[in-house]
Amino acid sequence: MTLRGKTALVTGSTSGIGLGVARALAAEGANIMLNGFGDPDAIEELRRTIASTFAVEVDYDDANLMLAGGPGELVDRTNERFGSLDVLVNNAGIQHVAPVESFPLDQWDSIIALNLSAVFLGMRAAIPAMKRRGWGRIINVASAHGLVASANKVAYVAAKHGVVGATKVAAIEVANDGITVNAICPGWVLTPLVERQLKERAVAHGSDVTAESDALLAEKQPMLQFTTPEAIGAMAVYLCSEAARTVTGTPLSIDGGWVAQ
Repeated sequence: MTLRGKTALVTGSTSGIGLGVARALAAEGANIMLNGFGDPDAIEELRRTIASTFAVEVDYDDANLMLAGGPGELVDRTNERFGSLDVLVNNAGIQHVAPVESFPLDQWDSIIALNLSAVFLGMRAAIPAMKRRGWGRIINVASAHGLVASANKVAYVAAKHGVVGATKVAAIEVANDGITVNAICPGWVLTPLVERQLKERAVAHGSDVTAESDALLAEKQPMLQFTTPEAIGAMAVYLCSEAARTVTGTPLSIDGGWVAQ
């Protein structure tokens, strides 16, 4: 267990990619601070399950990361609760789809606040204590859209490009403080939300989930396979490992060939 005794904060970790990352880090012995939205009873059951399965401490904080003070307060409470914050995974995000000329201003503000500003504010709050301890891992979950664009996703693409840029800047600044900063850039990921969307598409088109999966993947990816949250979790574990101690400032694609085209 390479992370035994360390603490990881994973934002947006009550489902999907964030949950996959949280479970993978817990499997390596890290204590976990969960964060996200959902049914309180379901979140408590999730907290207990991770704690008992991996014999680690797990807590949950419902900090609203769209508020300017939210990310810093979450980092501070994680340090207070566990005595340290060693691994920060900025994963929380939202999406809205519309053309530039009709993109709602409130949606722009919300997406930039959560997908980009919260990443900056989380890093800003976490780095000082990581420097004092001489060790830290910051992993920002960006997207293939941090490297290339798609129509009707102006706020998401702008935010994720910003995340990749902020990752590089932070990595340069802390390169000799025992801290690495990297971005994971997934393509299509098979989350519960995507699974529901595929079922809805199958009903709407009178087809089946397999056909809709292939059609969705083929829009962007040469490889007609979804990435799983577990695979992204495994990549996060690698970035926390000693083998990755000189991997920093890097956007790591896990996208079925999306950005290779």
